[in-house]
Amino acid sequence: MTILGIETSCDETSAAVYKDGRLLSNATVVQLFHSQHGGVVPELASRAHLKLIIPIVDDALKDAGVEKESIDAVAAVNGPGLIGSILVGLSFGKAMAMGLEIPFIGINHMEAHIFSNLINEPKPSFPFLNLTVSGGHTQLVLVRNYFQYELLGETIDDAAGEAFDKVAKMLGIGYPGGSQIDKLAKEGNPKAIAFPRPYLAEGSHQFSFSGLKTSVLYYLRKIGFDKTSVNDSRFIADVCASFQAAVVDVLIDKLIKAAVKYKVKDISVSGGVSANSELRRRLKLEAKANNFDLFIPELSFCTDNGAMVAAAGYERLRHGFTSSLEITAEPNLQL
Repeated sequence: MTILGIETSCDETSAAVYKDGRLLSNATVVQLFHSQHGGVVPELASRAHLKLIIPIVDDALKDAGVEKESIDAVAAVNGPGLIGSILVGLSFGKAMAMGLEIPFIGINHMEAHIFSNLINEPKPSFPFLNLTVSGGHTQLVLVRNYFQYELLGETIDDAAGEAFDKVAKMLGIGYPGGSQIDKLAKEGNPKAIAFPRPYLAEGSHQFSFSGLKTSVLYYLRKIGFDKTSVNDSRFIADVCASFQAAVVDVLIDKLIKAAVKYKVKDISVSGGVSANSELRRRLKLEAKANNFDLFIPELSFCTDNGAMVAAAGYERLRHGFTSSLEITAEPNLQL
């Protein structure tokens, strides 16, 4: 079976070809122009997808050495995400499937992130625990089998990636905030500032990063920080390292405790924040200390990408699941 996967839920336009359990191509364009606006502008994102979708799909097919007539199904994200962006990939995917008279498969974006660790070998064994951390979501999911998910906890306010972006904006260090903080934190002291760790109630699998973000804001106000005039690189590095340490502590604590509680052997992480070097370093240490097998996707599969959509579509088709062409875009689609 040959599956074309399409991802346009936010600001990455991506397409991939997955055949018989093997990834043949993954073509992605990131809309870098959003950095000048300090964040993703939905209307501009959807317009960019309109311009990019055909060339990206063509690139994916060419890189895979596959003609469109050889495709057995088209998979595209139908939510969650920015509705204008979702509609571009979803509409294109449905139209292509209709034109080729092949099945169409709607994919939940959060499910696709879980599949980022199921694209290539080695793969986690069921059941496993997956932590998805991105700009819009933070979720802890027990994956019992293909398409059998138990959502153990998620953010009740700001997602981890959202908190990174907002703190970066407070410091005036640019967008995307996650990569900027990760870079600067390497030169800072993670113990310089005692930011709180929002663990919530004992045993809770829920996440909350709004209060932590606000703590950084109040701290900067207290010391009279002015991002337009301060150029103390050591101070900014210390803030980045201290904030990042607080986020990583919470993410790892909840993941490890949940893995122990549910007696899983394999744990995985996915989403844009899974590219964070400190999170990856700490996860490896904690997994080894607690005898868990850890799975972290390649950096190209951390951010939104067509490969994870194609892999999810492949397994859905293999298990006999397809979607109606009347499927709609759902910006708040639940896992």
